[in-house]
Amino acid sequence: MTMVFLGVGSNTDREHFLGRGLDALEQLLGPLDVSPVFESDAVGVLGRRFLNMIVGAETHLPLSDLASGLKAIEAACGRRDSPSPSRITLDIDVLTYGNLAGEHQGLTLPRPEVRRNAFVLWPLALLAPHAILPGSGHTHAELWADWQGNQALWPVAFEWRGRALTPVELIQAHALRSTLGR
Repeated sequence: MTMVFLGVGSNTDREHFLGRGLDALEQLLGPLDVSPVFESDAVGVLGRRFLNMIVGAETHLPLSDLASGLKAIEAACGRRDSPSPSRITLDIDVLTYGNLAGEHQGLTLPRPEVRRNAFVLWPLALLAPHAILPGSGHTHAELWADWQGNQALWPVAFEWRGRALTPVELIQAHALRSTLGR
């Protein structure tokens, strides 16, 4: 079995498509570890704000089959049917696949967005703080602590199958820090 971390996001009917994506990922991969959900401004596309999260799972699927399965889930959620490239129903990216680093089957692993985007790194650091990002020698928590970007990002309440994915304490702590200007 290989441990994978996936970035999952949506900016169109966000709650619906994140839920559908999680259901489909569970069917493809089995039990999922899920991060809190965060809202952020769009990065790289003009459009509405995104909801983003990280999913961790163990898989027996080879990387190529995993990537194909993720594209099929996106397509089933209408990703390819959108009339506008800025309306993204569901985006699922392979962030890491085991300990692979470098180019593999057309994918750069770990995905460069891990280190660049707060909407990837913060939830990844919360989900798997002690896991080492392949090729870096640093844990997700260390990378998040050293992150120097300026993207706006905030935790939001989100339920999947009646389970709150974002702890109320995280939302409250972030709101307090924002109020105090920290």
